Amino acid sequence: MENKAAEDFSSYGKRVNRLVDEFEKQIHSQLNENYTKSTKWSEKLADKIAEFGGSWRFIIIFFIVLAAWVVMNSLSFTRVIHFDEPPFILLNLVLSFLAGFQAPIILMSQNRQAARDKKESIIDYAINYRAEQEIDDMQGHLHRLEADFAAFRQEVNNGLNEIKELMKSKS
Repeated sequence: MENKAAEDFSSYGKRVNRLVDEFEKQIHSQLNENYTKSTKWSEKLADKIAEFGGSWRFIIIFFIVLAAWVVMNSLSFTRVIHFDEPPFILLNLVLSFLAGFQAPIILMSQNRQAARDKKESIIDYAINYRAEQEIDDMQGHLHRLEADFAAFRQEVNNGLNEIKELMKSKS
């Protein structure tokens, strides 16, 4: 009997978990769909630039370009093609332009991502709040069952005591 109840509870838990997972997938797909519909091409471009600018691929490529720039403009046997002699004024200008354009693009992308995360957190809060209400409801049911069971045990004990008293009085 106890095994059956444990299996029922386990299957119920699995079913609830499956339903929650499906619900989350629906919410995320709806959020992604709304995001895709409401995002302009310039915002999508900013997201792609921010994605690339925050990747290891960008760091590696950027390091290689910087190293090649410095080596090409520093070595004596490449003197013929020097276009930016040390202290690399042109390199500083290029890096300043890159930072000046890249930073606002990344900030725009982060602001949009933060707004999207806020929507998701509101939905998560609503789901958690509803789950908490369900848990409170289930606890209320359990407390009522415990009270009913305690009353039933008391009635049974009273009945057994009466039977014992009757048996003693007849003997």
